[in-house]
Amino acid sequence: MIDFRYHLVSLISVFLALAVGIILGAGPLQGTIGEALEDQVAQLRDERSALRDDLDAANRDLAEDLRFLEATGPQLLAGRLEGRRVAVVGLGDVSGEVHDGVLEQLDASGATVVADVNLPASWYDPEDASTRETVATGLRDGLGSDVPEGVTETLAAALGVMLTDAADAGPAQSAQAQDLEDQLVRLGLLDADEDQLEAADAVVLLAATAVEPEAAEGTTTDTETESDVWTTVAGTVQDTTGASVVAGPADVAADVVLRVRADDALASVVSTVSGIDRVAGRITVPLAIAARLAGTVGQYGQEEDATVLPPVVDLPPDEVPDATEGSAG
Repeated sequence: MIDFRYHLVSLISVFLALAVGIILGAGPLQGTIGEALEDQVAQLRDERSALRDDLDAANRDLAEDLRFLEATGPQLLAGRLEGRRVAVVGLGDVSGEVHDGVLEQLDASGATVVADVNLPASWYDPEDASTRETVATGLRDGLGSDVPEGVTETLAAALGVMLTDAADAGPAQSAQAQDLEDQLVRLGLLDADEDQLEAADAVVLLAATAVEPEAAEGTTTDTETESDVWTTVAGTVQDTTGASVVAGPADVAADVVLRVRADDALASVVSTVSGIDRVAGRITVPLAIAARLAGTVGQYGQEEDATVLPPVVDLPPDEVPDATEGSAG
């Protein structure tokens, strides 16, 4: 049993320890502790200054690289897509900066953007599933027997025909293409500020950064559904048009660019460009289109499994080769 004397001794020990600490701290250890703290503060200050210098140097290098790209980009792109008509399709919520930056580089290459449209959330929103199925059923017969029976595939095939099917006299849109555009807009499956007047030679699919899905095991989130839909759209548009490029970020596994590259069958026919949030990626887009029109398929970007730059090709002025022939990683 612990008695009062035990508690008294414990309290005395505590006070003695405090007294010794105060005496030593104010006496022989004061200088040592103070010097040690001062040395540590000085070291941290030096490290902070060194890091700031490194950051400033890195920012200067990046600024210089950016100026170089902005200066050389127009020279590299000049005339690469002269006379070619390109359709730009946003897959979801693509930032205005990325969208405008890609259009700027297409303009620098001499391309004419004949369609600038966006696919809204109604392509993957579960609440619009019945509408999508109804529209796909109505469109399927008019698209021919080669169209897959899947809902997304049918809608994507209709999109491809809308963008690239020309009238017999060309290059104006065919009557079927105009009708498909009217239907997709009216049914809420296409956002377009202006009517498309001419058929495109190639299609650029601009993808936004996907959000990594957070779901319990065995469940499917809206983000997963969105990535699946855009990946299917990419493959079907390529099958329908013969010349398409998917351009977007490659930051998370759900990004469409990485989803396409992970599918060997898709990667063999669909070209991709990553890093379009940077100038280098945007400059690569017109080069990838030109290469695809010349029959070359490639995956372009800074990733280890990608090629940094597409082959620079000069397309014939009056004839576009068959875009379904040839491939290169």
